[in-house]
Amino acid sequence: MPHSTAIRTLLSGYFPELTEDQLQKYEHMGELYQEWNQKINVISRKDMDMLGVHHILHSLGIARVVQFPGHTSVMDVGTGGGLPGLPLAVMFPEVRFHLVDSIGKKIHVVNEIARELHLHNVTASHTRAEQVRDKYDFIVSRAVTRLANFWPWVMNSFKKTGLESEGLYYLKGGDLQEELTESGLITRTFELKDYFQEEFFETKKVVYVPLKK
Repeated sequence: MPHSTAIRTLLSGYFPELTEDQLQKYEHMGELYQEWNQKINVISRKDMDMLGVHHILHSLGIARVVQFPGHTSVMDVGTGGGLPGLPLAVMFPEVRFHLVDSIGKKIHVVNEIARELHLHNVTASHTRAEQVRDKYDFIVSRAVTRLANFWPWVMNSFKKTGLESEGLYYLKGGDLQEELTESGLITRTFELKDYFQEEFFETKKVVYVPLKK
């Protein structure tokens, strides 16, 4: 299956520090998404051919702008089929990830993939972010809604331990000027085209919302 070797080549090029075990997990992740997507549409069918770039590498854009310290915790809100949470959980095995989504069958897929990959640092819940009582060092998400709508769901979910990089890392695309202004939040935007050369990343960004100190 040429697909998984393409994922290995792609990721090892950008992240030379990945171990053999991690590369195997990413390869296997690609295969598992192929299998599950036949049964439950977690990734748009036409996008499956571009799984490595559009989903796994895109999720890892967050790892380009922040290194989660060991023994910290991350909530992935509106994770869908486990993105960006599962690729990040492979990258940061010493970090605890909690993936939440309001669609139960997608969380079922997340749990199955995490189990198959032996990702002991992942839990997944069929719930909404605003119903989660735990607190986290970091929150990640991939373009669930406009930032002004999203922030109120998660603003009370931070531990606030004073970590330098604590906050929300939000994967978004397109022109965000109006949306960021509307949110009224202090943000910092990272252009993924500065890190990845594929055309897909031309308009893709990570928006970082630091916690007010």
